[in-house]
Amino acid sequence: MIKLKSSKEIKLMREAGKIVAEVLELMGQTVKPGVTTARLDSVAESRIRKHGAEPAFLGYNNFPASICASVNNEVVHGIPSLRRLKEGDIISIDVGVYRKGYYGDAAATFAVGKISAEAHKLIDVTRASLQKAIEKMQSGNRLSDISHAVQAYVEQNAMSVVRNYVGHGIGEQMHEEPQVPNFGLPGRGPLLQPGIALAIEPMVNAGSWEVEVLDDQWTVVTSDDSLSAHFEHTVVLGENGPEVMTSSSFS
Repeated sequence: MIKLKSSKEIKLMREAGKIVAEVLELMGQTVKPGVTTARLDSVAESRIRKHGAEPAFLGYNNFPASICASVNNEVVHGIPSLRRLKEGDIISIDVGVYRKGYYGDAAATFAVGKISAEAHKLIDVTRASLQKAIEKMQSGNRLSDISHAVQAYVEQNAMSVVRNYVGHGIGEQMHEEPQVPNFGLPGRGPLLQPGIALAIEPMVNAGSWEVEVLDDQWTVVTSDDSLSAHFEHTVVLGENGPEVMTSSSFS
């Protein structure tokens, strides 16, 4: 069942989302060649707790870290480690925050130093596909209008949308109904109404859409070893259209 959020709930989600956005800004400032993904995790957790909030991912289904840090061909759910970022890498960082009973969730993909033209295009296309999706989050539209907007834009740019993992509703739980695929025909699924809260998150591969999970049972990688990017926002539909709760300069 889709739970529409009250104005009080939206206010609390806005507060959680603001922390998520701040952490992603901090990640963008901290990412550089030589930094370990474990360091990024430590910096993120410290900033989250500074605000009296909790890292939503830490311990979630036994996930061992506060952020997901996915490098190059890693799509999502990368576990922070002593791995050092190198010039030319790209890294997708997913941040979740729990505060006062509500969740915020967002992700962005960052360049590590100077990156290839292909990597630049992948990041730009993925970010833009998220904006195309948010534009479709309007009263009277259907859920799949969001999904279709992502797929259409990505495929116009000769890239592919990951199909095994989807966005989701969000609020008192990190993952609520409905699921939000990044592909599909328009005009299908639930009618969008004010109060619906979604975590919309295109995951886009430079190559084919197929993925697999590594032996750590978390890290998802592209099957063809192509680069992957990930952008996500927590968005609530208001009376005057969509409100992005997690906006930062990197997304």
